[in-house]
Amino acid sequence: MKPTNLRKLLFPLAIAAAFATSLPAAAGVYVQCPGDTNGDAVPDGAPNPNLKCMHLSGGDGFSVMADGKQLYTFGFSDLTGTGPGTEGIDDRLDKGILAAQQPAPTIELNQGQQFFLTLTNVGMLMRPDLFDPHSVHFHGFPNASAIFDGLPESGITINMGASLTYFYNILDPGTYIYHCHVEATEHMEMGMLGQIYVKPAQDGQSITYGGKTYTQFVYNDIDGGTGYHKGVALQLGSFDHVFHEKHIDVQPLPFAKITTTYSLFNGRGYPDTVNPASIPAGSDNPRAVANGGGIATNQPLTSLVTLDRATEGSTLLLRLSNLSVDNLFSVTALGLPMRVVGQGARILRTGGEATGKDLSYNTAAITLGGGETSDVLIDTSGVPAGTYFLYTTNLNYLSNGAEDFGGMMTEIVITN
Repeated sequence: MKPTNLRKLLFPLAIAAAFATSLPAAAGVYVQCPGDTNGDAVPDGAPNPNLKCMHLSGGDGFSVMADGKQLYTFGFSDLTGTGPGTEGIDDRLDKGILAAQQPAPTIELNQGQQFFLTLTNVGMLMRPDLFDPHSVHFHGFPNASAIFDGLPESGITINMGASLTYFYNILDPGTYIYHCHVEATEHMEMGMLGQIYVKPAQDGQSITYGGKTYTQFVYNDIDGGTGYHKGVALQLGSFDHVFHEKHIDVQPLPFAKITTTYSLFNGRGYPDTVNPASIPAGSDNPRAVANGGGIATNQPLTSLVTLDRATEGSTLLLRLSNLSVDNLFSVTALGLPMRVVGQGARILRTGGEATGKDLSYNTAAITLGGGETSDVLIDTSGVPAGTYFLYTTNLNYLSNGAEDFGGMMTEIVITN
């Protein structure tokens, strides 16, 4: 019997077993969020601009590559707004099972906020032999305490059926990433990767720079030099399909042989990158089979970038992050001028200070290693309207597996 057919056969039994054991474990789903009285990670009453809460699950799921290949993955999903329910089975566990999202839910924060992030480990339904804990590592962020840093050596990790709330005092703006730091190579290769960006306190001020007026900024720059009109976050990533296939087949994992066979923007390869709709998890997904074909998407983020200069302005911000385990990537926006104003969540000025000498630079291509981020401004005021391509200059990664004309490529559509 094919492994896929076996998974279809076992899925109803597995889901029943998971729910049968979730009753006592449900007490482990404990969300800490000031002002939240029903456990949905949403404070009651009027919104507090200085407070943000979020609830993520950590578990497994499936993603579909642009050539149709379905890969087994690990990942995070967003449970914010979901309470425990009233039917005896915790709705938060139900929603989080087999819901691993690629990429992980984007986290958008404001400088000065207090951020409470709860992670619940819902387990690996398709790998019941695994009892892996999970964590959240806010990469590049200066934590007040090592306990919230997500490293197993110095902090706390979350076992199956349990929750932990991380606390962050958001002091520094910039573009960051987050990932699971437990068995990091395995869990990151399997997809436990996401984007975080922090907007500066300067946002909302009106500052003119280079003849343009801005109210949004990448950093607190004082002079408006990091101002932009529209921002987009793009995660560079990659999968090795052999590693993922051996994982679901419960075979020894080839760590030393990890290599990129699918290169991705926001969890998709071209042409799926420019599909504005969510991508379903595939009809072959066991959860889809068990629910008559219906399942929430596991790849919700398009990478299509659009800019209507008549209504949105002319300066575009690309928040780029590389979360590949095995590769650095260079990317270019053919025909568009790029200026790098920040790297590693720091403004490109001496000392990382707004008053320092401006070290921003113009470039035709940007190279990012694993764990690196760059803030790139594109001034479109001098270019014709039309469709431009953003793609990796590592031409061997412009493919979806063995299928050419895909991979790490997307489109920037500029209209007047």
